[in-house]
Amino acid sequence: MKNKNKKTPQPLQKYTLRMKDNHSWKAPDGYKIIVLDRGVVSFNVPQSWHVAKLEPFELNDQAPPNDDARLTTSFWRLPPGVDWSGLPLVPLLAQATKDSSLEILERSDIFPTSRTDLEMIWTENRFMDPVEKREAYTRIMVARGWNVQVLITFDFWVIQAKQFRPVWDEVLRSLQLGRYIEDPTKGITMQ
Repeated sequence: MKNKNKKTPQPLQKYTLRMKDNHSWKAPDGYKIIVLDRGVVSFNVPQSWHVAKLEPFELNDQAPPNDDARLTTSFWRLPPGVDWSGLPLVPLLAQATKDSSLEILERSDIFPTSRTDLEMIWTENRFMDPVEKREAYTRIMVARGWNVQVLITFDFWVIQAKQFRPVWDEVLRSLQLGRYIEDPTKGITMQ
C-alpha cells in the first residue's frame, strides 16, 4: 500500500543564473566553480567542461561521446552530532575499490590529503577500458566534513594523464563541503 503523504523526490534541475555585478565567486584563470545544492559541495573545473548528467552529477571535458575525461560526484548529508572517527575513510575506500568488474592493471596506494577543514583520501587505478580497448585511469576520492560525505571519481585516458592530472589537483585543492549559500548569484556573503 502506498503512503499518500510521502512525497516523491523531485529530479535535480539545472539552472543557469546571471551573476550579480558584485558577486564574490573567484576561480583561477581558465576555471569555473561548480556548486551543488547551494554549496553543500563545491569545487573548480576547467571553464570549457560540460554538464553531462545531474544524477549522479557528471562533468566531461567535451560533450559525450567525444569526451576524453569524466568527473562524477555523489554526496550524502550525514546526521549532525555523530563522531565519525570510528569509521575511518581508508578502509571505506579500500573496500569500495576492492571488487571491480574492470580489468585492473595497476592499483596505487591510498593517499591522504592534508586539509584542516575536512578528511580526504584518494587512490588511482589503471585499467583496460572494455569498450575502447585502451588504458585509462580512474581516480577515486572520498572526503568528509561539515556533516557531508562526498565521492568523486575522475576517469581519463593514460595517454592524456599530463593534461588531466592538474584538473584533479584543482578539484582536490578547491573542494568545499557543508556550506549554505543563500543567493548563488551573489556568492558567499559575510553579512
